[in-house]
Amino acid sequence: MSAIRWNRRSVLASMAVLSVGAGLGGRTAIARAAATTRYTMTAFTNGSDTDLYVYESEDAAHFTLLRAGAYRPAAGLVRDPSLLRHSDEAYYIAYTTAGDGHTIGFARSTDRLTWTHLSDYPVPVSGAEAAWAPTWFDLIPGYVGVLVSISQGYGFRPYLIVTADPARPVWSSPIPLAGIGPQRPGHLGYIDTAVVARDGSYYAFTKNESSKYIELAVATTPLGPYRFIGTGDWAGWGTPREGHCVIELPDGGHRIYFDAYTEKRYFYSDSHDGFRTWTAPVELPGLSGTVRHVTVLPEPAGAQ
Repeated sequence: MSAIRWNRRSVLASMAVLSVGAGLGGRTAIARAAATTRYTMTAFTNGSDTDLYVYESEDAAHFTLLRAGAYRPAAGLVRDPSLLRHSDEAYYIAYTTAGDGHTIGFARSTDRLTWTHLSDYPVPVSGAEAAWAPTWFDLIPGYVGVLVSISQGYGFRPYLIVTADPARPVWSSPIPLAGIGPQRPGHLGYIDTAVVARDGSYYAFTKNESSKYIELAVATTPLGPYRFIGTGDWAGWGTPREGHCVIELPDGGHRIYFDAYTEKRYFYSDSHDGFRTWTAPVELPGLSGTVRHVTVLPEPAGAQ
């Protein structure tokens, strides 16, 4: 199979057929039509960055353990596991395999509990010294993408790679998100970027690696250019914070989960006004102090 030939122009062409209000993780459109009562969480933990932990909730706040050590790669780590359910009804995780290098890992499951390693993929970015926190990007019709934070020795920036089939991926060349990257000499750039589509715009939640705040940028296309509309402690979440995941709630609001990693605590916060204001952070009951860098995937009631 030949590599996908993908560039900014082809992304924009595909976006022309994307309906306004597409969401994160491939399940938001369904969530708007029916209340989502099952939330699956994947995480690594303070005790292990080589084992995948899987949890489930009915209210997006109180999670119970489904399986500890659901997956351990033969080599490397399983940090920052990002969860996707694809149109083939299988689940996929993308994850960080090491603290340095330019390789990210992938695994697949049909039941969320038993996982099969698919590949370790070296992201082809010239001079890459670290590839962190690959995050699924399901906002381009007919394709699945992954945003990965790449450092080339002078600060991190998010790159997008896309494929038509995550089970047998042929990845496109990486494309940087315009407007999100090192801002000046000595700036450490941005990591853990996650993009949410809302009302025809694209909102990037991304950690400023210099200030350690989770900041917010917006664009009219998924590749940018992004402009920052929330910097510093704009949402009242504090610092240092990272490992964030944003989901849509059944009532149309949004919830962000984030890692207060130096405190070994995990929080969530809600917005019901288009990301302008957020509720005071609430500690994740039962799991704060245990989980690290979670992904939460909402699905309709009765999902198999």
